[in-house]
Amino acid sequence: MAALTFPPELLVRAQGTGLGVKLAIFDVDGVLTDGRIYIGGQGEDVKAFSTLDGHGLKLLQAAGIAPVIITGRDSPGVRRRVADLGLAHAVYGAKDKLAAALPLLAQFGASWGEVAAMGDDWPDLPLLSRAGFACVPPGAHAEVKAVAHHITAAPAGYGAARECCDLLLMAAGRYEALLAQHQGTLDGTP
Repeated sequence: MAALTFPPELLVRAQGTGLGVKLAIFDVDGVLTDGRIYIGGQGEDVKAFSTLDGHGLKLLQAAGIAPVIITGRDSPGVRRRVADLGLAHAVYGAKDKLAAALPLLAQFGASWGEVAAMGDDWPDLPLLSRAGFACVPPGAHAEVKAVAHHITAAPAGYGAARECCDLLLMAAGRYEALLAQHQGTLDGTP
């Protein structure tokens, strides 16, 4: 039995408004990171990512919900993180996130009701306002919070995306089975 719980009405909302959530779109800066950008002496930017968030994205993938990264910035660090997680779908340097998302919806045969989105600022509004389930971290801009179905308890870069992933997995009825798989050993011994 899971220790984590969400209110039933939130779980119903997190099922999307279609036939369940097929893909979950995540912003990077201010969602998968705390939103701060460190710039080194050589002009490189450095970001810190939460392992909780990363594992949540991998769990979504294992459950058949495609995690998608759509970020307005492009950096080697973000590309490396996406590759390390084995995520197949990412759009970097997206000036128009809606335009970036539309081909992905077509590829997955998904309606907006079958999309979850997580963002924190105005560039994310076109996705959040259309998604069947919109999630934001507590530090999101006020206008972004106004369209959200859920504001996470965990802050951005410190488990906010994992909270969203866990909620989506519970709403899809896949959380308990994934948890049970992780309670055994790597060789399958219970």
